[in-house]
Amino acid sequence: MANLLYDTFIKIYPVAIKVAALFNNKAREWVKGRKGIFEAFQSSIKKEDNIIWMHCASLGEFEQGRPVLEQLKLIKKPEQKILLTFFSPSGYEIQKNYKGADYVFYLPMDSKENARRFFDLVQPTLILFVKYEFWYYYFKEAQHRNIPLLLVSAIFRKDQPFFQWYGTTYKKMLESVTHFFVQNEVSVQLLKHVGYQNNVTISGDTRFDRVLKIAGQFKDILLIKDFCGPSKVVVAGSTWTEDDKGLDHFANTNPAIRFIIAPHNVVKDRIDECLHLYKNAVTYSDLSNRGNANGKNTLIIDNIGMLSTLYGYADVCYVGGGFGADGVHNVLEPAAYGKPVVFGPEYEKFDEAEGLLNAGGAISIDNALELDACLEMLFKDEAKRKVMGEQSGNYVMQQAGATDKVIAYIQEKRLLTN
Repeated sequence: MANLLYDTFIKIYPVAIKVAALFNNKAREWVKGRKGIFEAFQSSIKKEDNIIWMHCASLGEFEQGRPVLEQLKLIKKPEQKILLTFFSPSGYEIQKNYKGADYVFYLPMDSKENARRFFDLVQPTLILFVKYEFWYYYFKEAQHRNIPLLLVSAIFRKDQPFFQWYGTTYKKMLESVTHFFVQNEVSVQLLKHVGYQNNVTISGDTRFDRVLKIAGQFKDILLIKDFCGPSKVVVAGSTWTEDDKGLDHFANTNPAIRFIIAPHNVVKDRIDECLHLYKNAVTYSDLSNRGNANGKNTLIIDNIGMLSTLYGYADVCYVGGGFGADGVHNVLEPAAYGKPVVFGPEYEKFDEAEGLLNAGGAISIDNALELDACLEMLFKDEAKRKVMGEQSGNYVMQQAGATDKVIAYIQEKRLLTN
């Protein structure tokens, strides 16, 4: 019955996506990217290639897996090639030209036939799946062919199907995992409850390694540097409408402070909405054309890829998503710069957000009034702002090292010699 439900899902999902593609650009890219995918594998990947395969759902998971991928690139043999696959367009479209991998593709939708065909063409010798991705037929095919499958930066919660009475299919997926590298003790105990403990390691989260590397490679963006000048700066990253409706009052009533707003979606409607909410704003594109901000105190970022650098200019960082059902976005990027971090109330699914709060490096607010009061306090109390920033940076430093644990296991078990 459980397999029947899963099989029904994987058959309905592509159909639903094709319907959605009539109206939604992201869905359209999902469909388009998978056309002729097996022919692309066949024409690109050579039979003599010794493939190390990493799969990520989307961009966030890629950033999580990236430190491991980059270390593998340094230690692998010359004849070994790296294949990187994505499920979502938001990962593939941004990283399709990533130089750290030899091949970057979409992953074909899971099915018995697709999995068998994929493995026949690619013939991976080592597989790494990042965090949340579980695809039954790909996992079982790896197990059938006795190919090591590592789960990197995994995190489990008791409400997941693996731990429910109806989760037989998902429990079977766990049988295919050679080793689990998990983020926390809760994940260890949940896996132990269903029979896995000898192949489980608490490695922590590889994102800590990634964000520290990004912060360590900070390079000035002259246009941003000139916009900020000597002023105090708030950088708000990955904001949604609810976040901007909370921030706009403080930005509009504090002209001496500079605000950099990076919406989560940079579609025209969202950029126009931000320009409407922030009364004294200019887009990054317009600033690039004009060369100066003409007295504007708010900069709307209308491109993708700058956010991790922008946090380096902040005195206070705000991370969006915390007013939505999916929860707060990446709080580690600003924390890696040693900045105080503020976010909304929806963070319970994110250990790093809770850890940052407990370390004293972040503040969670429930509404716009609290946000106003929080920002006002942080700009009036320089000592508090400084201490929060130090606690934020220290928290990230203390959690680093997950990548080394994964690589040490791969080398100890000689998984690159197959």
